[in-house]
Amino acid sequence: QVQLVESGGGLVQAGDSLRLSCAASGSTFSSYAMAWFRQAPGKKREFVAAFSWSDGYTYYADSVKGRFTISRDSAKNTVYLQIYSLKPEDTAVYYCAARAAGWYYCSGYGCYEPFEYNYWGQGTQVTVSS
Repeated sequence: QVQLVESGGGLVQAGDSLRLSCAASGSTFSSYAMAWFRQAPGKKREFVAAFSWSDGYTYYADSVKGRFTISRDSAKNTVYLQIYSLKPEDTAVYYCAARAAGWYYCSGYGCYEPFEYNYWGQGTQVTVSS
C-alpha cells in the first residue's frame, strides 16, 4: 500500500525559504510521477511542481518557476519541494501526490490535474506572514 507522508511546513515570514519533504513507501517508485499541489482556503487544489522518476524531468506551474525547486533522494524514496522567497500568497496546504503510470499518457497536455494522481499525502500547512 502506497503511503505518502509530508513534513516541513510551518509559519514563516515573507522572504524566508522552506523545504517540504514527502516520504514515499509501499512501492517501487522508479516509474512514478511525483507531484506537489497546494490548496489555499476557498480555492481549488492547484498544481505546483512534478518530477518524473523514470527520466528525471521536472515540471513547474508558471506561477512558481524560479522560486520552487522539486528534487528527489532515490535512496530515501523522498521528494522535496524547496521554496525560496516565500510570499503571503504561497499560504496553503501543500500536498504530495503520486501517479503510478508516470508523467506521460495523462489525459491532457500533462499531469497537471489532481484527478490524474492515484495517491495523496495528508498535507502540510505553510503559512506566510507579511
